[in-house]
Amino acid sequence: MAGNSNLHDSSRNKQDEFYTNLQLIEDELKHYRAHFKGKRVLCNCDDPYESNFFKYFAMNFNALGLRSLTATCYATSPIVYTQLGLFGVDEVVSRKERRGTQKGKQPYKIVITEVKDENGDGRIDLADVEWLIKNRKNVLTKLKGDGDFRSAECEKLLDDADLVVTNPPFSLFREYIAQLMEHKKQFLVIGNMNAVTYREIFPLIKDNKVWLGNKAGHFWFKVPSHYEEKATDFKIDENGQKWRRMGNICWFTNLDFEKRHEKMLLWKKYTPEEYPKYDNYDAIEVGKTADIPMDWYDAIGVPITFMQYYNPEQFELLGHMASTLVDEFNFGYPFINGHKIYARIIIRRKEVKA
Repeated sequence: MAGNSNLHDSSRNKQDEFYTNLQLIEDELKHYRAHFKGKRVLCNCDDPYESNFFKYFAMNFNALGLRSLTATCYATSPIVYTQLGLFGVDEVVSRKERRGTQKGKQPYKIVITEVKDENGDGRIDLADVEWLIKNRKNVLTKLKGDGDFRSAECEKLLDDADLVVTNPPFSLFREYIAQLMEHKKQFLVIGNMNAVTYREIFPLIKDNKVWLGNKAGHFWFKVPSHYEEKATDFKIDENGQKWRRMGNICWFTNLDFEKRHEKMLLWKKYTPEEYPKYDNYDAIEVGKTADIPMDWYDAIGVPITFMQYYNPEQFELLGHMASTLVDEFNFGYPFINGHKIYARIIIRRKEVKA
């Protein structure tokens, strides 16, 4: 599938530096605006100078009614103190200090508790955030450790936050979600849709503790200059910036929103010819989510992409068929007439049969 090779690279080579497009953030977060009022937001996988998550919340600090905004990054990020394009940071951190920081790998955090018309131009915008960072000594401070979200220092920041929004490392997604659940935090984070079949993630979705966000698909991400060029799902823009397109990207959250309660309209009728059963599990195969039969109330196998339309009031999650690691919820790869097909989610209708 187009875009998935980049996800495989992330997993195999620990290439986790994929920086999110501002438009992708804006398109998703508009569905959760009511959740942010009075909240302390943490972006704990984000270089404050490069992160579009930080930029989004800084620009919309007052419109969202935030109580505070904190952003931190991991010291070994290839772009820490190398691009710094958001605020013209040379005035904040000297070149000499930046060189020393690169060697010592000591990142910064930024904490904002208010955004007002600091430069007196009659409006409140990102320029006022820039002024705030350059002129308020307590806004930008060095972290004592390396900025890893698992460090004690960053866990304390997590404890102090109400809501976490970021693009965590793909290779550490299991650990990242586990930490959020342990600390009982609200969150909205980007991940790979295949994560719904992880043994650490699926039970959370089944128990209605985590669900997918509003939008999913194939999206472009900025990557560092040292990432190799690829024949597909890769481009370099007019400014020389490298981009990679990632497949099956989605948002994971525990924030409620309208789409999650929309019921899917079913119109097709079951026939044994069109809906064969699996060789190794008693469920019918549905190759496209839109083709779920309206008159079938037993187990159904659907593509993983079904999860972006999943309504827990309409369907029950039984398990998945995604690997050979059979357990309580994983029933082994799906086979039809001896042929293995792509991973499936096993569901069942909740509505009472007419």
